[in-house]
Amino acid sequence: MLRRVLDVMTAVRPLCVLQVVPELSTGGVERTTIEVAEGIVQAGGRALVASEGGQLEDRLTAVGGEFFRLPLATKNILTAWRNAGRLAAIARVEGVTIIHARSRAPAWSARIAARRLGLPFVTTFHGAYNEGNVLKKLYNSVMASGDLVIANSGFTADLVKTRYGTDPARVVTIPRGVDFDIFQRGPDAAKGRAPHPAIDPDGGVAFLLPARLTRWKGQELAIEACRLLLERGVRTFQLVIAGSDQGRSDYTAGLLARISAGGLEHHVKLVGDVRDIAAAYAGVDYVLVPSLEPEAFGRTAVEAQAMGRPVIASNIGAPVETVINGETGWQFEAGNAEALADAMATAIGTDAATYARMSDSAWRHVSQLYRASTMVASTLAVYARLLA
Repeated sequence: MLRRVLDVMTAVRPLCVLQVVPELSTGGVERTTIEVAEGIVQAGGRALVASEGGQLEDRLTAVGGEFFRLPLATKNILTAWRNAGRLAAIARVEGVTIIHARSRAPAWSARIAARRLGLPFVTTFHGAYNEGNVLKKLYNSVMASGDLVIANSGFTADLVKTRYGTDPARVVTIPRGVDFDIFQRGPDAAKGRAPHPAIDPDGGVAFLLPARLTRWKGQELAIEACRLLLERGVRTFQLVIAGSDQGRSDYTAGLLARISAGGLEHHVKLVGDVRDIAAAYAGVDYVLVPSLEPEAFGRTAVEAQAMGRPVIASNIGAPVETVINGETGWQFEAGNAEALADAMATAIGTDAATYARMSDSAWRHVSQLYRASTMVASTLAVYARLLA
């Protein structure tokens, strides 16, 4: 499939894609940018990325991408206008054939540059953005203004069409993918990887909640669910909360206070950023996605299932699609600590045979629908459609 797509593209017009993102940190948007850049290079094209840079710069150049440093994380209108000229200059000099924006602030600059040069403009709608007023909705609307709009889930596609009235013919659903070379299931999953030291092999059933520390990701809810488990007399469990507070030290202090107040010091641990998240998945039994607001995709849920780890997720947003309730994990009522505690108790009481079946189902589900190679091929097909 991928080879046919590539042949169509290169026959019509040489492929040179300029992807535009605020930074190249380690988030899902940035990792997807690198994966697509690698696919473009493998297609015989050029993969340009304009960004303020970050930890993944070296990874981009390692896969053959080309990096252009611009202040694209800014929300300053004057700087954004200047960025439009800078992007247009790069596109003109480098022979760019498509501009692809992946975030709101730089998307405005990218859109202006694309329109100036008459180039196809693609956006990827990565988030379920909040819209508290008319100005916020206008700001967000740029992500629905692409000649083609890529939505990272069915949930996101519906949001784009209903919120902005976008023509369904312009919306293409392409779920994010999982790199199965990194997220391996089976006896090789932990090879060369030491489990996180916070995971106690004698601490009972291990749950992992990997997400940046912010209220809507549900860390407070998970701690309360653990308190309820203790109250019910359930003690054979441990929860590792992994993620950075990104400067929100008051929130971290509040989480630690909740852990102490609930007598959970031996059951719940905050461990900060985890560099090898695959090793963390390999070292636990279950993964939590207790988000209080809808996840536009939620890469954690599919990465965990790729490693055969059942997932307990809120019943809102894209995890409704990615987690099959009762088969690859459980869904619970969003924001309901009692419901989360019930699901965790069910997980704790699951016998080995049932767990093995759920693990198999989780891996099969993700391997069929959420491979990174499929995501890249589908994105290249979008490019081919625009160039043709």
